[in-house]
Amino acid sequence: MNVKGLSNVQMRAGMAAVALVACMLLPWYQENRAGGEETNRIAISVLSWVEAAVLLVAAAVLYLLYARSQRRGFHLPGGDGWAVTIAGAWTLLLLIFRLFDRPDVGEGISVGVQWGLFVTMVAAVALALAGQAMRAEHRPEPPNPAADDPTWEMPTRRTSRRRAPVDSQALTQVLHDEKPTWEGEPPPAPRRVRRSEPKPPPPPPPDGKLF
Repeated sequence: MNVKGLSNVQMRAGMAAVALVACMLLPWYQENRAGGEETNRIAISVLSWVEAAVLLVAAAVLYLLYARSQRRGFHLPGGDGWAVTIAGAWTLLLLIFRLFDRPDVGEGISVGVQWGLFVTMVAAVALALAGQAMRAEHRPEPPNPAADDPTWEMPTRRTSRRRAPVDSQALTQVLHDEKPTWEGEPPPAPRRVRRSEPKPPPPPPPDGKLF
């Protein structure tokens, strides 16, 4: 993600979304068995629709900020600020619901809440506050030519020219129908000189003297 293209408020929203994902590794629940045995369970180990919805909200906010860092132009109803605010508020409502409706982990096991759930609620509040700050910032969205110009059309991709199909049997059929003919005697094959044969000595000078 190109963080240089994001404002400080958007960075706060991104850190709150990352905190929501990190909170899934914190202990949310405590299992109490009949023998007095207590076991802490992290949120990701008890993955129900509530925990999955929290992960989905965090992923959606992170993708929104990634798209804005890449200057992708699209419009959300109410703007980015309201979208992030609703995401944080919805996450907080899910966590409050989880305080009263605990997950069913097994028969004869009572489930309590642990401190990790409350830390996640703080991250959800931080995300909602960051959304309100984004709304107050009035940061313009990247331009969307498809929405601003009704005559704009998406450029078509260049396609390579398709070659005509080649018949692999065409050459074979031509040679079969029109057999080549040769007239006359074939030329003699060139004589190959073996490397082992010694080269003939050079001819003597005309006057018979070497020097």
